[in-house]
Amino acid sequence: MQLNRLLDLPVRLPGAAPLSIRILSLADAGPLAAAYARNAAHLAPWEPLRDDSFSTLQGQRESILGKLAHLASGSEVPWVILSGDDVIGTITLTGIVRGPFLNAHVGYWVDRGMTGQGVAGGALQAVMELASMSLGLHRIQAAVLGHNGASRTVLERAGFEEIGLARSYLRIAGRWQDHVLYQRILP
Repeated sequence: MQLNRLLDLPVRLPGAAPLSIRILSLADAGPLAAAYARNAAHLAPWEPLRDDSFSTLQGQRESILGKLAHLASGSEVPWVILSGDDVIGTITLTGIVRGPFLNAHVGYWVDRGMTGQGVAGGALQAVMELASMSLGLHRIQAAVLGHNGASRTVLERAGFEEIGLARSYLRIAGRWQDHVLYQRILP
């Protein structure tokens, strides 16, 4: 992994607003705690049940330390999505596999006040370029709840193709739920 290239962020996203992504840092704990607290109801249908401590400074510090350990091992790359200096979401490549597979999974979320403005799509485009050029990945996969039309639209506009249905794939909002699987072969 060409980690130095990934750390040369922020990478500016297309569009009129000053949007960018950069690698997550421990300094993001406070802003992320505030963003998760502000978006708790917005994210609840799409995420695992979270302990109340998740949206605290300490909870985010612990989460970030875990993600940075995965970054150091090469199995994950976590970014924050920024509007100016404000954290408005995250996008992460997880489960990075090398060898003949060269694959990762992508997950993202955007602040409720920024949805429908191309933020997730712009972040996804930037991550796909970094995944191909800096990480040398061949494929990115995503799993989406079937009723999450907004996220499915983001993936389809980014050139992801639907490849199947995984029954009881992830425990989201307190119950095992089916997910539609997508993939994008990178150039």
